Amino acid sequence: MTQEDIAAEAAAETNRPTHSGFVALIGPTNAGKSTLVNRLVGAKVSIVSHKVQTTRAIVRGIAIHDNAQIVFMDTPGIFKPRRRLDRAMVTSAWGGARDADLIVLLIDSERGLRGDAEAILEGLKEVRQPKILLLNKIDRVNREDLLALAAAANEKIAFERTFMISAENGSGCDDLMDYLAATLPEGPWYYPEDQISDLPMRQLAAEITREKLFLRLHQELPYASHVETEKWEERKDGSVRIEQVIYLERDSQKKIALGKGGETIKAISTASRKELSEILEQPVHLFLFVKVRENWGDDPERFREMGLDFPK
Repeated sequence: MTQEDIAAEAAAETNRPTHSGFVALIGPTNAGKSTLVNRLVGAKVSIVSHKVQTTRAIVRGIAIHDNAQIVFMDTPGIFKPRRRLDRAMVTSAWGGARDADLIVLLIDSERGLRGDAEAILEGLKEVRQPKILLLNKIDRVNREDLLALAAAANEKIAFERTFMISAENGSGCDDLMDYLAATLPEGPWYYPEDQISDLPMRQLAAEITREKLFLRLHQELPYASHVETEKWEERKDGSVRIEQVIYLERDSQKKIALGKGGETIKAISTASRKELSEILEQPVHLFLFVKVRENWGDDPERFREMGLDFPK
């Protein structure tokens, strides 16, 4: 059955046309974009950690709401880039915004418009797509400050709508989904009804392990880490054998990742294997290897693995 058939069937059941489109979530680092995408999709499609700049490339999470298929584009946080990888991430975020049907700017209500948020608002003036504003973490800010923040942002950009939400507990998310489902253009769905992401499973597996690496070593290990799935073997007993490599830039980082007696890498492997088993719904045999590759951040092949264009 084609996607047009699926959409037509959904429309026939309700006597209403189907809607579909791409919604780009942009904002400063650690504003809560990945947490929000996972909540709206209803499943883990984007990794989350307390470390800023965790999302490196655009991740698409697919949600069905009412008669609409909403494709959320979780973009890297936008910030002032310093390294080649930073530049690639920020370029990817703005590219995602320009490719979308609708842009959603997510602002951390506690931080307000300070720092990168101000620069993003200026950049949005050059983007033609309709825009809506989301104020996140509203449970941590009083109502008067929220209203003042909404007014200040709307003075700078003509937002179509403003929503106040909590990605953490879901407050305000139903209203947001109702609005998106009604606002996106009429048309057939882009993906099968049961698909929740366009990320290949090998890449999602690597992202899951990178998340566990960040969660375990967010203070000790810098951003110079990258995970690749090198082997994926479906076994006759219904399990899957996965081999992944964690790339680091220096030998001193390798010692941190391994830990005393291999304790740290074992803990990372256990946490990643548990989550992968739940996602895949089958036993997982996960093997992690740590390798040092100096200056991997200047290797075009690594950028391709991450889904990023290599900046000159």
